[in-house]
Amino acid sequence: MRRALVVFAFLIACLGTAQAGPKIERVISPGGIEAWLVHEPSIPIIAMEVLWRDAGEKVVPEAQGGLASLLSALMTEGAGDLDAQAFAGALQERGIRLSFGADRDHFSMSLRTVSGEAPSAFDLAAMAMKQPRIDADSLARLKRSTAVALIREQEQPGAIASRALYAAAFPDHSYGRPPRGTPESVQALTRADMVAFKETQLTRDRLVIGVVGDIRAEQLGAALDKMFGGLAAAAPEREVTDRAPQGRQKPIVIERDMPQSVVQFLGKGVRRDDPDYYAAYVMNYILGGGGFNSRLTLEVREKRGLAYSVYTYLMPFRESGFWSGGVGTKNEQVAESLRIIRAEFERMRSDGVSEEELANAKTFLNGSFPLQLSSNAAIAGTLVSIQLYDLGMDFLEKRAALIDAVTLEDVRRAARRLLDPANLLIVVVGQPVGLGG
Repeated sequence: MRRALVVFAFLIACLGTAQAGPKIERVISPGGIEAWLVHEPSIPIIAMEVLWRDAGEKVVPEAQGGLASLLSALMTEGAGDLDAQAFAGALQERGIRLSFGADRDHFSMSLRTVSGEAPSAFDLAAMAMKQPRIDADSLARLKRSTAVALIREQEQPGAIASRALYAAAFPDHSYGRPPRGTPESVQALTRADMVAFKETQLTRDRLVIGVVGDIRAEQLGAALDKMFGGLAAAAPEREVTDRAPQGRQKPIVIERDMPQSVVQFLGKGVRRDDPDYYAAYVMNYILGGGGFNSRLTLEVREKRGLAYSVYTYLMPFRESGFWSGGVGTKNEQVAESLRIIRAEFERMRSDGVSEEELANAKTFLNGSFPLQLSSNAAIAGTLVSIQLYDLGMDFLEKRAALIDAVTLEDVRRAARRLLDPANLLIVVVGQPVGLGG
């Protein structure tokens, strides 16, 4: 906790008054690539977080499902004249951590290195970006392992529920498809598919970069050009739309022979740029996002012992805002658990929250925030998020005030807008007893 507070205090100081001098630097490389930098020489570690916005699985054709995810695994499977084993050895020998990832919205890269190995780290990352090998044996191996993992997921209740939930919520959007594809779509992917995606989607105009550590602006600028200067300038134009999730009055039941049921539910939420975002954020904490402090935990677990855990959380995707939640309970207790959950939604819509609940939520949400900034990597990721959602370079200074400004009426308004127990999308995997609409 002390370490987290020290780092948080440092970052706030970096965002301090003009008299103290700005510590977050907007670095523009000689080649025109932008990154946000927090220079901190006292910790000899450099953390870089990179995002290619709107370059995730949602831009992949359905027949190529899993392409972005598989490519992210292949990006460190050798580069240039180094095969997979040699490339991994070069990273390990120097204590460098390089990884890529993909989700529904974005493609990403993470780089960690001690400052003394920064030149080698940037060279290896540049090789991965410019000359990924995508060898036939690595591609075949990862396709097999991914397909096997996806087949296993098809028997996991939580994964079954999640797939059905997203498919029902977004029947006409790529969000409704499995983010890692299907066994069939993955097996059909080719090296040419990987190369085409990298060349057309991982472009300079989509880059969002945050860097924290022992590196100066001029060093970073040169490194940015080395790593990303060879990328195509721009991706094909694609409209970013706003898709509201579909609701449903009757639960979707997927029969499985299990003593307990897994329940997941979903409702309309808010995107990150919505004026009601902070009201919804506070509301969610009180409703089901606050763990043992939430209403749902109190009513479902503590008072009635119906489930070990029950939860809700906000999901501000790029093209849709929604909230989701879940509960796991005995088959004969599913109907009662859902009745209580719906009743709590209705109670929050009609009665709102108390002054004490609101004050406690604000105290926790502001007081726990330093724990999210306990490392260079965490701060770098936060810089990326601030840029992605255009929150402003002073966001960390004003975040607490934005939460403190939420009123009782704001929470009630958000609840009336977002909590609709009569149109809640629900998926149940198991053998629920006496479950009505």
